[in-house]
Amino acid sequence: MTKSKLIKPDQDQDAIAIHLVNEAGFADWSKRLSAGQRAALDAQKFSGGSFQVGIVPNGDSWFAVGGVADPEDLSSWCMAKLAESLPEGTYRLEGREPGPAMHGWQTAQYRFTLYKDDDNATGPRVLLTKDVKAIEPAIAEARAVNLVRRLVDTPAEDMGPEALEAECEALAKEHGAKLSVTKGETLEREFPMVHAVGRAAARHHAPRLLHLTWSRRHSKKSDPVLTIVGKGVCFDSGGLDVKSATGMQLMKKDMGGAAHAIALAGLVMDGNLPVRLHLFVPAVENAISSNSFRPGDVLKSRKGLTVEIGNTDAEGRLILGDALTRASEENPDLVIDFATLTGAARVALGPDYPALMTRRDETADALIAAGKSCDDEPWRLPLPDAYAEWLKSDIADMGNAHGNAFAGASVAGLFLDRFVGEGLDWAHFDTFAWRPFPKPGRPKGGDAYGLRASWRMLQKRYPNN
Repeated sequence: MTKSKLIKPDQDQDAIAIHLVNEAGFADWSKRLSAGQRAALDAQKFSGGSFQVGIVPNGDSWFAVGGVADPEDLSSWCMAKLAESLPEGTYRLEGREPGPAMHGWQTAQYRFTLYKDDDNATGPRVLLTKDVKAIEPAIAEARAVNLVRRLVDTPAEDMGPEALEAECEALAKEHGAKLSVTKGETLEREFPMVHAVGRAAARHHAPRLLHLTWSRRHSKKSDPVLTIVGKGVCFDSGGLDVKSATGMQLMKKDMGGAAHAIALAGLVMDGNLPVRLHLFVPAVENAISSNSFRPGDVLKSRKGLTVEIGNTDAEGRLILGDALTRASEENPDLVIDFATLTGAARVALGPDYPALMTRRDETADALIAAGKSCDDEPWRLPLPDAYAEWLKSDIADMGNAHGNAFAGASVAGLFLDRFVGEGLDWAHFDTFAWRPFPKPGRPKGGDAYGLRASWRMLQKRYPNN
């Protein structure tokens, strides 16, 4: 995304007008146009359908028209196609403020150009609004989403554990936070499952546990503790239970949970929420080497539970287990974790809905309501006690994989539940972190799911008065 702001205050400067219309209202709306203007739209086959874009000549100038589902009920994405298609320039929505559409206007202009220039690059399309107070929050949300995209889009060689550490360092520096990094022998002793999963990787991709802490200036000891945890498997070969070539193709995105956690922590600090923030990212590469952990091994965990390895490709829950144990030691008011954890969640919900699991109904309700309000709705899956027996092991306290094909997402959630402190409020997102098919404002590639829902919920739960 361009460094310049794509949303700016409307100070009655020159701008190109945008009109929004739907198919039902197009005929009446077009009556106000001249015959030549109607002919121009006919030539563009514009009928007011969703995401259609039209250019209408207007003397020596022109204005734009966009098709939407409902011109009176704007969504995050209703102006995204306009932002993708219109020429460089400054624009103003006629008749109302853009409101939620400011988000898609910005995210539509995201481009990943680390390795290749954008062949279709144009200058920024800037949108004006008189709702000045809404500008910075809208920019912050879009920036967070695009951060997730950039981190996930970057290949594993350039976004390994060391690079994730650098991202956390930059975040800490930006907000005056503190970052501690645990690796080597200390990692093996204190976070044995994180170490076991990552120990086969090359030296510059060595495993580590990243821990960022922050509280706002003049914070109080009574401020609640918020812990955010993100799965940081920077590449997943499957380990000795090796994935197929097809299954490995997108495994640069297996650190998508960490990307979400880092972005959400940034929003919390940007928003100066009255919390004591702890961000935990176990960062590893699940590689194959002579010292890879093996099927049948029994691993010790930070919590003291022993885990029999039924599948080395179920590694994300192992590193999260240690990280969630550590997060629970802060006695948090709320724990949120993000992970690209199971294919089962994608089979159940597809790519657009992150699976949400919580211990408390009210937390699930708050997250779902927040997601609906900003077009980022999660879908709740259960944590049924009846399936906990599928994690039993004959030789250890538990296993990391069950032997049937049922309820994979929920069983993975039940595994994590064993490592979250008793009685704590906990929400788990099993997110895809990838968009396989482009939509307006949402290009193919890395993407954020559940991030905005979480942020909106946190703002209500911890109001910054």
